[in-house]
Amino acid sequence: MSTNPSPRTSADPAGAPDEDVPDERRRRTILIAVCIALMAVVASVSGLNVAQPDLAVAYDASQSTVLWMINLYTLSLAALLLPLGAIGDRLGRKPMLLTGLSVFGVAGAVAGLAPSAEVMLAARLFSGAGAAMIMPITLAVITSTFPQEERGRAIGVWTGVAGGGGVLGMFLSAALVDVASWRWLFVLPIALVVVAFAMVLRSVPNSREKSGHDFDTVGALTSVVAVAGLIFVLQEGPVHGWTSPATLLSLVVGVCAAIGFVVWELRRGDAALLNVRLFGERGLAGGSITLLVVFGVQAGVFVVLFPFLQAVLGWSGLLSTLALMPMAVLMMAASGLAPRMAARVGPRKTMATGILLAGAGLALMAAIVSVDGGYLSVLPGMLAMGVGMGLSMTPSTEAITSALPRERQGVASALNDVTREFGTALGVALLGALLSSGYRSAIDSRLADVPQGPADTAREGVANALAAANEAGPDAEVLIRAARESFVDGWQHAMWAGVAVMAALLLYVLARGPQHPTHTPADEPEPVEVIAP
Repeated sequence: MSTNPSPRTSADPAGAPDEDVPDERRRRTILIAVCIALMAVVASVSGLNVAQPDLAVAYDASQSTVLWMINLYTLSLAALLLPLGAIGDRLGRKPMLLTGLSVFGVAGAVAGLAPSAEVMLAARLFSGAGAAMIMPITLAVITSTFPQEERGRAIGVWTGVAGGGGVLGMFLSAALVDVASWRWLFVLPIALVVVAFAMVLRSVPNSREKSGHDFDTVGALTSVVAVAGLIFVLQEGPVHGWTSPATLLSLVVGVCAAIGFVVWELRRGDAALLNVRLFGERGLAGGSITLLVVFGVQAGVFVVLFPFLQAVLGWSGLLSTLALMPMAVLMMAASGLAPRMAARVGPRKTMATGILLAGAGLALMAAIVSVDGGYLSVLPGMLAMGVGMGLSMTPSTEAITSALPRERQGVASALNDVTREFGTALGVALLGALLSSGYRSAIDSRLADVPQGPADTAREGVANALAAANEAGPDAEVLIRAARESFVDGWQHAMWAGVAVMAALLLYVLARGPQHPTHTPADEPEPVEVIAP
């Protein structure tokens, strides 16, 4: 959905009339519409996490099958982002967005009514495909429609929804599971899709790329294989082992496909699905690396926070999700503030400030967390992280979308989303592994007086330790205390590792981050045809 900052746009060859640039009121409606669509996608990423026990019971499914119900959505979403973003540029962004909303809504309804695990898995696969049509187009709509002076603020709103919307969706999902049934988890995304569909149909203009090149089918296919293979490694490695045959095979396939993608794209030049030479520019490289790390750290922190709130503090899933809301709210507020700060001091200083605050938040959580300190021992760090991530995400996203020309905004937006998904999977895998290894190494010395059976169970994780306490007899309190203190030790290992990563990122951004306000796609020639809704 591209429009021109000039007073008029080019007409459709089929005879559609020229269309004026959307006025301020309509732009506001467009922003609301795409953010509602984005919220439906983001909420579905984490929603099923709160219903894992219910899914296992409903379908008599193994934990592995339940995890596939959750991960298949993310896998298909990440793998299809780049090709579907490029197809949206060519065929028309509005039709692609409406098609994605339709596929996503129907698949969500099927998932909510699914009578078997097989139907649920298929529905989640198609939900991910629908989400991959929606997510890049929502950002492409913003970067192509809003004039330069408003684009940063609009991207800030989009980024806030993308970053904090998952927590809000998880909270609402937990509430639905508590008061109703896990099947009601799909009502919220479907309702959002219906509202977004009506608003998009009425308010969003259409646009498509004018390209003199054929579609890069080889690049699209190799990107799907590369992303799917590498995401599979990150999802399945912690579950089945990093040296298991399936994990190693997926790693080899993903790496080979990624190398093949880069080689092929270099040969294609201007006709490439993604011009990989652009990664030599400060904006694209700095924005991509920042988003990769920031979303990785965010996802890893959530992996650590939930068991702390539930297993260490003994809170319910709903209360634990509510406890994350201050962090999410500040993240969304800071995302809206970031464009104004970037306009004053520049994107590099804004990104660096955000990274510094996020790293300080991690350090606070590592230094003062304790079993007895409870929620207040982690709240200051969470608040600092929320502000820091919000300040760093918006200029990073704008740097990525500004690096590609206006007619390739679907690809630019897809690249932004793929980077986020990779970061999330990487953060969960690595920080989760650090937490687990820190826990296991810390608990051994605390189990000397605990019977062997419960002690062996306790070594598997803090939740297992709490379950084994019933068999520990008089040593139950010792076992529980040992598990909770060991979890805090593992927490500190993970948080200090996060601090080190953020410190390295800060040095990189200070050296190689975008120095000036980002070049915008609106400044480039307009090889895009804009057609009426």
